Amino acid sequence: MNRGRMIREIEEFPDKWDVIIIGGGATGLGAAVDSASRGYKTLLLEQSDFAKGTSSRSTKLIHGGLRYLQQGNISLVSEALKERGLLCENAPHLIHHLPFLVPSYKWWEGPFYGIGLKLYDALAGKLGIEKSRTLSREETLKAIPTLEPKGLRGGSIYYDGQFDDARLAICLAQTAVDQGAVLLNYIKVTGLIKKNGICSGVHATDRETGKKYALHSHVLINATGVFSDTILHKDDPKAKKIIAPSQGVHLVLDKSFQLEKTAILVPHTEDGRVLFMVPWHDRVLLGTTDTSIKKSSLEPHAFKKEIDFLIAQAQKYLCKELTREHILSVFAGLRPLIKATKSKNTAALSREHMILVSKSKLVTIAGGKWTTYRKMAEDVVDKAASVGGLPERNCLTASLKLYGWQEGIDPRHHLSTYGSFQKEIKALTQKNKKLAARLHSKLPYIEAEVIWAVRAEMARTLEDVLSRRTRSLLLDAKASLDIAPKVAKLMAKELKRDEKWEKYQIEDYQKLCKAYIV
Repeated sequence: MNRGRMIREIEEFPDKWDVIIIGGGATGLGAAVDSASRGYKTLLLEQSDFAKGTSSRSTKLIHGGLRYLQQGNISLVSEALKERGLLCENAPHLIHHLPFLVPSYKWWEGPFYGIGLKLYDALAGKLGIEKSRTLSREETLKAIPTLEPKGLRGGSIYYDGQFDDARLAICLAQTAVDQGAVLLNYIKVTGLIKKNGICSGVHATDRETGKKYALHSHVLINATGVFSDTILHKDDPKAKKIIAPSQGVHLVLDKSFQLEKTAILVPHTEDGRVLFMVPWHDRVLLGTTDTSIKKSSLEPHAFKKEIDFLIAQAQKYLCKELTREHILSVFAGLRPLIKATKSKNTAALSREHMILVSKSKLVTIAGGKWTTYRKMAEDVVDKAASVGGLPERNCLTASLKLYGWQEGIDPRHHLSTYGSFQKEIKALTQKNKKLAARLHSKLPYIEAEVIWAVRAEMARTLEDVLSRRTRSLLLDAKASLDIAPKVAKLMAKELKRDEKWEKYQIEDYQKLCKAYIV
C-alpha cells in the first residue's frame, strides 16, 4: 500500500466512485474488501490510522460468544461460529485454534457448562474445531498449573479462534487494495455532499497536508463504529443517537501467570461479563470490563476501578498473587453497542449488527463484532448497492483468501501474521544485516518490520508502528518507550522527515504511553 499513489488517485479522479466508505476499522475495511471484490469502484477514508479505535483493542478472539448462548441468542452464536470457520480457512496465517478451560468450583457447574459447550459444538457444524470435553480435578490442574486448587472440582475444555486484531485489519486493507480499492488513513470526513437532498459524496481533509477534497459517489457507507452518531448528525442534526458505547479494559501480564497455552474463561463476574485470561504473543491478556461511557473517544483511558476489578476477579482463580506492579500494559477500547431503550446494562446488549438507511440515502452499519465482520460487510454492501442503484453482483468473500494467505505457519512466531510476506521481511535483513536486530530484548520485533510497515503498510506515525503494525505498546508499554527514538529515526529516513518530525513523534508518543502504564 502506498499512500502517495492513493492520494494521486483521488486527486485525478474525484468523481469516479461507486462506493465511499467512511471508517477504517473492522467494519469499514471488511466492506471495502467486499465492495471492491464485486467490482465496484471503492474508496475508504479513515480520520486516523486503520483500526486506531475499537478494532485494535479487542480480546483477540474469533469466537461464537458463549455469553450470547447463555442469553438464548442462538442465531447470533450460529452465525458467528460459521464466520469463525470461514475466517480460519481464509486467513490461516492470522487465525489459530486455542483451547479454553472453564474451571468448576461448584457441584452444578461441570454438568451445566458441559451441556452448553456440547450445544456450542453442535452449532458450529462442519466448520467446528475440536470437540469440547470434561476434565477431572487432576486434569484441570495439569492443564492450568497456576489455577487456584482450593475448592476446584474439575473443568471443561472447548476450542475457539485467536488472532491479532490490528494485524488482521492491515491484512484486510491490503486485500481491499489488491482487489482494486483505494484506502486512505489520516483523511477526515468533514461534511456530506448532497444533491436534491440525497447524499452524493463527502468533503474531506488530508490531516497531513491540510488539503481539502470534494469526492463524489453513488452511495455512502457510514462504518464509523462508536462514531456512527457523529456522521448521522452531519446528515441530520436532529437524528436520534443509535450507539450506546461500552468500555472494555484489558490488562497485559507476564506469561508466568499462565504458563500453558490454554486460556481460562470464567462465565460469571460481578459486572455480568465473562472473564478471559488468554495467552497472546508470549504474554497473558486479562479482560474484560463493561462500563457504560457517555462520550466516545479515539483514545479511551482505563479507570482505576476497572483495573482493580480485573485484579480482584482474576485473583480468585490464581494461586499466584497479582498486583498492579505486575501489569505490563493496560488498554481500553469502546464497543459500538446499539442503543437500547429499556436496558441500562450494556453487558445485556446484543452484538448483532444493524443497517440503517436515512432519508438522504446515507447507509449506516452499527453494532457487530470482529468475528462477524465479513457477514456485516456482505449485508451492508448488498444494501448499499441497492440504495445506490449499482449493478447487482454476488458477494465473493466467503471463499476469498486474504492477503498473505499461507497454511502451516507456526502461530507462536511473531512473523506469522505476515503470512507469505514473511519472506519479504527476511529479504530486507539479507540486504542489510543491521535490520535483523531486535528492537528491544523484551519484544520480539526487528528493525526490518519498521521499514516494511512504512513501505508496505502505510504506517505514518510512531504510534502506528508501535501500537498496531507491531504490538509493542500493548505487550510492554515501558519497553515501547525505550525504543521510540530508534523507531522514529528509522521511520524518518523512510518517510524523508527531519529531526523536528522525529522530536514531535517521540513527544507525542510519550504522552500517549502514560495511559498504558500503571
